[in-house]
Amino acid sequence: MEQVFAPWRIEWIRRDDKNPDIDDCVFCELPERERDEDRENLLVARSEHAFVMLNNYPYNPGHVMVIPRAHTGEYGDLGDEQLLDHARLKQRTFDALEAAIEPDGFNAGLNLGDGAGGSIDDHLHTHVVPRWEGDTNFMPVLSDTTVIVEALEETYDHLHEAFAAQEGATVPDDGAVRFD
Repeated sequence: MEQVFAPWRIEWIRRDDKNPDIDDCVFCELPERERDEDRENLLVARSEHAFVMLNNYPYNPGHVMVIPRAHTGEYGDLGDEQLLDHARLKQRTFDALEAAIEPDGFNAGLNLGDGAGGSIDDHLHTHVVPRWEGDTNFMPVLSDTTVIVEALEETYDHLHEAFAAQEGATVPDDGAVRFD
């Protein structure tokens, strides 16, 4: 068996304080910060009830999370407007990823509940992971593998541009892409 090394992920595993500058919930606090900090905080796009954020420790370039603003770990807690807005922002996310980095497909899903393996289980978020034929899987990998890598900052720039180019997007002076 061959092994795939991803040494950058050890930072996430070993960190003492998961988010030293966050008092409570990272998914509640980051979108409340100044919008000119979106790039630093990896927030790529916003809508009324949700936002898109790059994953800090991605499985593939473009690995994002579409996150409802409502703080809940229960999918059934979301109201109709929140569900529709979250779903529409997922559509926009697929469109932006296709335009920005041209993947061959996607894995998308929620980790619901303690047993699902997510590191943040009290605030819903949908992972969207771009995939290319022949790339590594985010599950344990056996046999020959390849790894596609790109710096988060480059991925942010590609996605920000693709979201900004979508119909209905606005980009005010603070640089935040908004869908109202």
